[in-house]
Amino acid sequence: MSKERVNALSDGVFAILLTILILEFHPETIKPGHLSSLVLQQGPLFLMYVMSYFYVGNSWLFHHDYFIYVKHTTRMLNILNLLVLFTVTWINYAMVLLIETLTSGDTSDIQVAFIVYDIVAISISVSFLVIYRYLESHEEMHSFDGIEERYRRIRSDPIRSILIYLVSIGATFFSNLLAGALLFAGVIFHFVAYLRFSRVIHYGVTKSLTTNVAEKVVKEVKKI
Repeated sequence: MSKERVNALSDGVFAILLTILILEFHPETIKPGHLSSLVLQQGPLFLMYVMSYFYVGNSWLFHHDYFIYVKHTTRMLNILNLLVLFTVTWINYAMVLLIETLTSGDTSDIQVAFIVYDIVAISISVSFLVIYRYLESHEEMHSFDGIEERYRRIRSDPIRSILIYLVSIGATFFSNLLAGALLFAGVIFHFVAYLRFSRVIHYGVTKSLTTNVAEKVVKEVKKI
């Protein structure tokens, strides 16, 4: 299977998931003069939607940039990619749980919902980590030449995000507010990790283009 087909499938899954997130905004019967209170009641839903959309979108950016350096796919890489897509699709379920529990206000239910969301986030980070390590162990499948030193600085970012979500799970036994803050921190770190990764990819692409131009110049000079 070509890399283009793998990317097409992945882009399609991410696009569908980003679309269905908004479907949780169900229309409500609005009584005259009560629109402001209804909007406030749907605050948790909107907050979880924004966080989940940001998280899924960021995961797509990670996936897109990482596969820039994949030369070709294998059966195992295709399976691991399906694992990544599978874990990312859990976000919608975790988001709905949080919306429902935050709306109801039951403390124990909110605790469970935070734990579920953290477990989903951990699963996503683990699936990305597995792909990281698989490609690293198969040098013939990637083109990390020239960015090895920079890549080593960021290769453990998935592990760091896992630790944040584990701490968030522990925090649920003391404070749901703290657990929520740590969950948001994990999502924000996910974005920071993407920016770090993107800089490495940009450096590699720029270096590759520079090298190609230099090689062409040398060939032209030799012809003269």
